[in-house]
Amino acid sequence: MSDVLHGIRVAPEVFALRPDFAVLAVVVEGLPSGPSDEDSAKALAVAAESAGDDPHVEAWREAYRAFGAKPNRTRPSVDALLRRAGAGLPQVNRVVDLYNAVSVQHRLPVGGEDLDCYVGLPRLVRARGDEAFDTVRGGEPDTEVADAGEVVWRDDAGVTCRRWNHRQCVRTRLREDSERGLFLLERLEPMSLDALSDAADDLVSRLTALAPGATVARKLIRENA
Repeated sequence: MSDVLHGIRVAPEVFALRPDFAVLAVVVEGLPSGPSDEDSAKALAVAAESAGDDPHVEAWREAYRAFGAKPNRTRPSVDALLRRAGAGLPQVNRVVDLYNAVSVQHRLPVGGEDLDCYVGLPRLVRARGDEAFDTVRGGEPDTEVADAGEVVWRDDAGVTCRRWNHRQCVRTRLREDSERGLFLLERLEPMSLDALSDAADDLVSRLTALAPGATVARKLIRENA
């Protein structure tokens, strides 16, 4: 657990793009995994009721424009979730439902990764333009290539999330049997670091309420920290 948190990196060129960026990485071992249930559905419904636009969401749209993405076509993850809230937030599995509820409730991007599917350590970089991203198209496995200059999360095997937090790869998704999770809570100004920490506290509280024996560690990564 400590090796993962110690090894996470954000490249200088990402901070050059947005010096106000910070990510709070949370590792949870002993996840309360399983299919979506009544409790996770309720968490999504409560979060959906609170949905609304927020200056932090607009900050993410500006960040997308800064590296050449069109946020009306490839939206930041929190923006996409907020836009779906009116029709009901999607149910995926228990852990994904809970972190999506936290994302909407606190108005920030939250990603969840299966650490046992990682190859090497996570890092946030600007893509060279030859990195592979595994996905599904038309119900069949497919491989895309990240655009040069695009902000991506990646490991040694390829891109794990395209366009900062827009779309996650298939390989590292949290599944109903995942045991170890890496959660990435991302912030830009005007969201405060205290608000970022509050969101992480909320996520950890929800997960450990279902898995009291889970172990948790966290690390804040920001420029010049």
